[in-house]
Amino acid sequence: MFRIEHLFISPGHNFFGHHGQPAGEHPIAAVEQIECVAGRGIRGDRFFDHKEDYKGQITFFAMEALEALRRELNLPNAQPQATRRNVFVRGADLNRLIGREFKIQGVRFAGVEECRPCDWMDQALGPGARAWLQGRGGLRCRILTSGVLRRDATEGV
Repeated sequence: MFRIEHLFISPGHNFFGHHGQPAGEHPIAAVEQIECVAGRGIRGDRFFDHKEDYKGQITFFAMEALEALRRELNLPNAQPQATRRNVFVRGADLNRLIGREFKIQGVRFAGVEECRPCDWMDQALGPGARAWLQGRGGLRCRILTSGVLRRDATEGV
């Protein structure tokens, strides 16, 4: 069983495609629910219709990883939205879902790969974050069926 604690979307890219350039300034919005569209992504998010069969239509991140990062790197002010992931869950081993299909609140997903932390993580979260997040950067997924995810719902995998 796991719980959705935060949901985020952003209309534009701040880091993706900005290598060697300044970060973008697109806001990331905390929302109560997101609309997942099969094969396309999250309506209103920067990766919606990014490209056909894109493996990062939605991203998940474990709250336990963020809390451990804050504690172990002494970064108490590191915020979930700084990671630019979409869905923050508690109680799920996300790496276990790589290569598997799973369902949350009636929406089916295919776990594709780890969200590998990029060069920007040290800037976004704090010194040492990128190295620390290796193997704990979250989960990239394809959306297999359309539906809505809501914050604060407990769900089984």
